[in-house]
Amino acid sequence: MAQGSPVPRVDDLAPLTGAQDENAFSTMMASFDEAATQLGLDPDLYATLRKPDREVKIAVPTPLDRGGLSIFDGWRVQHNAGLGPYFGPLRLQAGLTIDELRALAGWMTWKCAVLDIPFGGSAGGIALDPAAHSAVELERAVRRYVSCLLSDVGQDHDVFSSDMASDERVMAWVMDTVSMHSRFTENAVVCGKPLALGGTQGHVGAVAQGLRIVLGPALALAGLPATGARVMIQGAGIRGANLARRIGGLHVIVGLSDVTGALYDERGLDVEPILRWRAEKGDLSGCTGRFERISNEEMLARPCDVFVPCAVDTTVNRNNAAKLQATLVVEAAYGSVSARADRILAGKGVTVVPDILATGGGAIVNYFEWVQNRAGYAWSLDRVHKRQERMLLAAWEQVLAIAREQAVSLKMAAHMLAVRRVAAADSLRGLYA
Repeated sequence: MAQGSPVPRVDDLAPLTGAQDENAFSTMMASFDEAATQLGLDPDLYATLRKPDREVKIAVPTPLDRGGLSIFDGWRVQHNAGLGPYFGPLRLQAGLTIDELRALAGWMTWKCAVLDIPFGGSAGGIALDPAAHSAVELERAVRRYVSCLLSDVGQDHDVFSSDMASDERVMAWVMDTVSMHSRFTENAVVCGKPLALGGTQGHVGAVAQGLRIVLGPALALAGLPATGARVMIQGAGIRGANLARRIGGLHVIVGLSDVTGALYDERGLDVEPILRWRAEKGDLSGCTGRFERISNEEMLARPCDVFVPCAVDTTVNRNNAAKLQATLVVEAAYGSVSARADRILAGKGVTVVPDILATGGGAIVNYFEWVQNRAGYAWSLDRVHKRQERMLLAAWEQVLAIAREQAVSLKMAAHMLAVRRVAAADSLRGLYA
């Protein structure tokens, strides 16, 4: 490709003078911009990778149980297909915005690249509140949404995965909608399906299993003990709860939280009764036991060895990063450490395991589901776990090697590896015009 003007400095692209870095999209873009600058990426490739390949916006008219219609906004963002078919989540969320989906699609591109999965990134969703609608209304909305995208999705084109409020049931609706129009079962168009419809062993808890795998070498890198580390988990949903169960026998869970607040005990929480309470009651607000009740913000300031944010983006931001009392942060949600907070933590000597690596266990198992569907063969749970661990640890070693060779953080190294792989694929494929 022809040489253009030099890749601009990150501060020229996204100056950190306000709150603009404290959201999902700008956090994702800041990581990409810094990696591209560090790599000295060809300006034409840089410009190409900075924008999604395609964005589709649709209206989703949905009949309501009480009569009448609601017209929801829907989108599908396809970020980059250099390494293979697009792949990414379907999100059902009140107030969903196109920028959130652009961020998710970009993160999926970089995650698949760093894990060496032959997919590009995409993301889509419907701006609706799942809690405000019946299951019948949700099914109508999802099926209409998918039917509007039939020419844009498919097992070799764009593959759906589960996400917020998009559980196995929703993925089954997606698969069935595509299949009814194709007139044959297309189970490889969706990952995160029920086992009975071609789902894979190991899907439930796949992200937590991956976090457990990555935590081992991360503790060693941060100079922390292999067992007995004091761990704070912010977020007690599927991801946080499964992680607490998986590491509770090895480490001390000193803090656990949800949207209602945090439970803290420096001696260690009795996790199982707490998780049972939340499963039965829906949140931690009335839970009782031997612990101190504090806010999520106070949680960051309590001493621990490992802090694992599992909830939302920019949990650790420019306003609270300096208060964090952890030695190691494992990003268990996309963009849970903002661009500015990442710089603050680096200045404090805190090791941060980046989201695109730490949460890779879920993407790997989704890839396995797609592979099994394409082959018409189901793997055992043992095979899934062994291959998941092998791929994650291989990615960890590659990221760590770059971090040491280039004297950069793990987050920078992960994005450098990802951007380099995607840029190489795009360069080899060339520009068709």
